[in-house]
Amino acid sequence: MSENRYRVTGMTCGHCVASVTEEVAGVPGVNEVEVDLPGGTVLVRGQDLDDAKVREAITEAGYTVVEPAAV
Repeated sequence: MSENRYRVTGMTCGHCVASVTEEVAGVPGVNEVEVDLPGGTVLVRGQDLDDAKVREAITEAGYTVVEPAAV
């Protein structure tokens, strides 16, 4: 299992967390999504994670990936 952490801007509330979680959880290979609202990060765990698809899902939810964050 691999994991990637993303720094995301624009998340301000529980609805934001739910939106990002739902979109990212739908990406093939994703097993777990943890959103840290105060820290502005999204941790994604899974098998054969496709970085571009995870970024696309975060964007689709309405937020911006600033940079990959160190795990």
